[in-house]
Amino acid sequence: MKNQLLSKVLFMAVATVLLVSCNTGKKPAAETEEQATVEATPDFEISLAQWSLHKTYFGGAIEDWVEFARLLTEDPDALLKGDIDPFDFPKVSAGYGINCIELVNTFYFTKANDMEYWEKFKKNCEEAGVTVGLIMCDALGNLGDSDPEARMAAVENHKPWVDVAAFLGAKTIRVNAAGEGTAEEVGANAVDGLSKLGEYGASKGINVVVENHGGISSDGKWLSGVMTKVGMDNVGTLPDFGNFCIEAGPDSCVNEYDRYLGMEELMPYAKGVSAKSNVFDAEGNEANMDYLRIMKIVKASGFKGYVGIEYEGAEISEDEGIKATKALLEKVFAEL
Repeated sequence: MKNQLLSKVLFMAVATVLLVSCNTGKKPAAETEEQATVEATPDFEISLAQWSLHKTYFGGAIEDWVEFARLLTEDPDALLKGDIDPFDFPKVSAGYGINCIELVNTFYFTKANDMEYWEKFKKNCEEAGVTVGLIMCDALGNLGDSDPEARMAAVENHKPWVDVAAFLGAKTIRVNAAGEGTAEEVGANAVDGLSKLGEYGASKGINVVVENHGGISSDGKWLSGVMTKVGMDNVGTLPDFGNFCIEAGPDSCVNEYDRYLGMEELMPYAKGVSAKSNVFDAEGNEANMDYLRIMKIVKASGFKGYVGIEYEGAEISEDEGIKATKALLEKVFAEL
């Protein structure tokens, strides 16, 4: 009788431990290493930058950037001559098996304050099973402008896109740290503009990130120095694998920053990563850069999150370029 009672008590105790373990989400100690690996969240996931389809949206490559800028100011919707609507980008991305998207404001330039549009767009995302990771913002003024009034106007012009990002559930907007003057002068003005926009972003739970996007911003040491001076948790960088041309010539870059050094300098401040691609070799590798070497730099920095496909090549179609970049990233992720 005593043995039976003891056995019953022991059974109830074990059952209680197992029940508590399940309810608190703790895994039994006997869980296999294979099970733990399956349930672990991957360090890197793939997102799709909308600019990868800019030729499709615009009905061809941009031949005249001056005319493009004029139309963007005067009649933005007239630029959208392609066969697909930017509104359907969530479904397009889902078709590639990519469930996080990076929007580009130039495709929605007339929609910044149109919340009815964004309500429909958000529903479109939900139906496609896609989330918005960030919004890339261009043509809103220079955050490093030497004129304080123009700089503040640029800050104000970005605020509606901060609001859109917050409404869509995105975490980040990407901006540019451009301006006039010496590197030191542009840096000081950019610190001011970014700090002011960063304050507004923080009030909405949104990060403000700067991409190495040509000119002085493609100097990794300069941009990382700006980030240090801003010193805000929600202001950071969006390191782009390919945008390290400080000065472009008629046919090629005449002053290019070392991309691997630049990635090392920018990654400590990164809130995202942009995987630029242009040309692929016969083995499916990017012909102009070592993706594995770059991703090792990304991993060594401690960054975990989305790596955005941004295909800009001309040798293959945008559709093929997106697929090739996705395959390359998946291969590199497996090798890390």
